[in-house]
Amino acid sequence: MKKNTVVIVGAGSTHTPGIIQSLLQKKEEFPLKKLILFDIDEERMNMVKSIMTQFIEEAYENLEVISTSDYKEAFTDVDFVFAQIRQGGLKMRSCDEKIPLKYGVVGQETCGPGGSISYGIRSIPAVIEIIRQAKKYSPNCWILNYSNPAAVVAEATRREFGNERILNICDMPVAILLSYSKMLGLKDWTELDPEYFGLNHFGWFTALYDKTGKDRLPELRKLILENGMTACSDKHHKDKDWQKTWKQYAEIIKDYPEYLPNSYLQYYLYSSDVVKKMDPSYTRADMVINGREKEMIEEYQKYLANPSEYKSPIQEFTVFGDFIVDAAASIAYNKGYRYLVIVENNGAIPNLPSDVMVEVPAYLRSWGPEAISRKPISTFYKGLIENQAASEKLAVDAYFENSYDKALQAIAINKTIPSTNIAKAILDDFIEANGEYWPRLEKKSY
Repeated sequence: MKKNTVVIVGAGSTHTPGIIQSLLQKKEEFPLKKLILFDIDEERMNMVKSIMTQFIEEAYENLEVISTSDYKEAFTDVDFVFAQIRQGGLKMRSCDEKIPLKYGVVGQETCGPGGSISYGIRSIPAVIEIIRQAKKYSPNCWILNYSNPAAVVAEATRREFGNERILNICDMPVAILLSYSKMLGLKDWTELDPEYFGLNHFGWFTALYDKTGKDRLPELRKLILENGMTACSDKHHKDKDWQKTWKQYAEIIKDYPEYLPNSYLQYYLYSSDVVKKMDPSYTRADMVINGREKEMIEEYQKYLANPSEYKSPIQEFTVFGDFIVDAAASIAYNKGYRYLVIVENNGAIPNLPSDVMVEVPAYLRSWGPEAISRKPISTFYKGLIENQAASEKLAVDAYFENSYDKALQAIAINKTIPSTNIAKAILDDFIEANGEYWPRLEKKSY
């Protein structure tokens, strides 16, 4: 079996230890020749490398591991690029969340004007540069992109590269499936084959088939309505803040019982209610800083205190790491695993435009994803999706055209926004906060 050279881009992330652990645990299914850690923040990258070195050496004998901030060294002769960057770091995430809340609008990492438009426009040039460098030094490599906001990034990479050997993915559907499998008494999320349609962080499960071919969705719907949603065992998705999300999840199903929703739909279907529960001075970014970030720094301090005796922590099961490794294995060895991924529609949802980047089931082959088509969707879902897709496309237009007008339209059309005046106020604050992360936006004269 061919061994693979993998580069993790954004290696200073708190998610990187989970990805590394998944790579090590799945060395039989996806053997490594070389592991490269790449980050523009060398201090954070070396922190992660130090924490994980002992675990790597014991779990994977003679594996070559290097860390670098040099593009050529990072991307030469690689098979897979795992990209998970956060342009602007947690400081800019805080702005994305707090600026909308100042105006009574949802402030969330990947949803609403902050997560979708501000973060989206900021992420596009950084992701494009990574892909350009990867294709320059390894033209045949596959780029698996976890970088958020995935829907906006996927639309931008579609326009810039035609998504040639690029696959945009998200672990949230898998995290939800993990919760589902737990509630149904199944071994894990791979015991369910879902039918699903929508956009990233904006979709619905329409069926959940177990290995016998039985649709377990009606049973699960009943369980959730009677007992609430049980959080998955993945550490990232079971903290106190996520508990609020799972509580709201059951409320969505009470009002819209036809399908089971992606949990992020709460920000669009219950915007004003969600805002009331948010603290404008202490958002999710602050929780991450005082949670995962703090934990990683404390772990690094343990390493520094006694490097020779330090033992790398064993991570809890993370769908984040396992999903990207499994997806890479499916492509590398033409396994044809069936996963929920982000692809150009091209008829997968027949009554949506062909160029919308949708999230649907697809078989992952060595030549790329083969999306599974479904029946047309009904008016309610079609209307919601077309509205959100328009907001995302306008955000990408704003980037490529340096257009203030398109950025305003992207915010104003977003379902979380109550008026144009609020949209303008939020946009102007975003322009100031993002500074050089954003292109210079110009108003069109008529």
